[in-house]
Amino acid sequence: MVEDRFGYVKLRGELSGVKRAASGHLYCGLKDEKSVIDGVMWRGTAQRLNFLPEDGIEVVASGKITTYPGRSKYQIVIERMEIAGEGALLALLEKTRKRLEAEGLFAPERKRPLPFLPDVIGVVTSPTGSVIRDILHRLADRFPSRVLVWPVLVQGQGSVEQIAAALRGFCGMDANGPIPRPDLLIVARGGGSIEDLWGFNEEAVVRAIADSPIPVISAVGHETDTTLADFAADMRAPTPTAAAEMAVPVLRDLAATIDEFGLRQRKCALRPVQLGRERLEARVARLPRPEALAQQATQKLDDLGERLRRGLADRAAQAREQLQADKARLSAPLLRSRLDQARQRLGSARLTPALVQRPLAERRDRLASIWRLAEQLHPDRPLQRGYAMVLDEGGRPVTDSAAAKKEPALTLKFRDGRLDVVPASAPRRPSRPRPAPPPGEQPKLL
Repeated sequence: MVEDRFGYVKLRGELSGVKRAASGHLYCGLKDEKSVIDGVMWRGTAQRLNFLPEDGIEVVASGKITTYPGRSKYQIVIERMEIAGEGALLALLEKTRKRLEAEGLFAPERKRPLPFLPDVIGVVTSPTGSVIRDILHRLADRFPSRVLVWPVLVQGQGSVEQIAAALRGFCGMDANGPIPRPDLLIVARGGGSIEDLWGFNEEAVVRAIADSPIPVISAVGHETDTTLADFAADMRAPTPTAAAEMAVPVLRDLAATIDEFGLRQRKCALRPVQLGRERLEARVARLPRPEALAQQATQKLDDLGERLRRGLADRAAQAREQLQADKARLSAPLLRSRLDQARQRLGSARLTPALVQRPLAERRDRLASIWRLAEQLHPDRPLQRGYAMVLDEGGRPVTDSAAAKKEPALTLKFRDGRLDVVPASAPRRPSRPRPAPPPGEQPKLL
């Protein structure tokens, strides 16, 4: 009778005792201020929920009233469940936000700077909406870039799983593969109600954004809309168009900046030249004129030239006067008498032999002493006293035993002849006769 009269009902209440069995079925209780009823949601239906059921959430559940004989209870088999009202959604949103914030998913130190000029931009959004067209149009206007679009559902059943999978798919791409991994990700969706944007408040999407190694821009809804994806993303954009503006700079501005840098570079390069020219002109202005530098030297040259001219004239006059005064002394009779006197003095002079013989005797004695010294220092003189001279094969004297050991054959020179010997350390070999020096020639020592 219960199942027949109350076959399909809609109940509003607060979830209590929510638990999910290993089989995937969801068990809970719906209660209000006075009563409670058990509820069950089979696995297929529970997987299609667009929010995570938790204790304390006020929901509207639709389903069949049935009985459970094992416990003598009646229960509701929930076929559809949604959060009751925007206030409940906001309360659930705030609760989830505090829990994820306590885990550090929204910490400012996790935020990464966006790349200045990304080569590839990945966009997670619906491929048929106006959002992707606005993003592509703004990117083409500002800085044409390569865009990879991962099509997903942005609301409704299955949207959460697709958005999270798209984010992880972009992050799992090979940087050197045929399709390069994006340098920046944009998660975008147009405006809507809180129910429409609820998929971006789900924990799966928030964790996928927080775990992304690629910087993420969240552009969900309009400027007044806020989702948990905005807190987890590295940058929040008020609109999808603003996200495209954040992603890339303006090409014209970059070109103007480069031109300005080039102009500043040229000015910096020409500035030292200009300063050097100004300093040079200032120094040139302080330098005296060339004619002013030569004035004193010219005046001094004129003075010295005039003095030289007067000095030469005076010297010539003096020489003329002296010549005229000596004219009488240079007469022929006077010179002839002086020549006769000199001839008489030369004839009276006598050269005695002692003047020549004395220097010769002194030089002869000095030569004899040098010869005696040479005789004493002659290398053959010690041979007369019983010494012998050791010579090598080339006839050069050997002065130490180490050198004698290295020679294959030696010659001993005595006062009256020579004798060929072989050192004890050298191999024996027949000696060759050494030619005697010509008569009267001394042997060479060096």
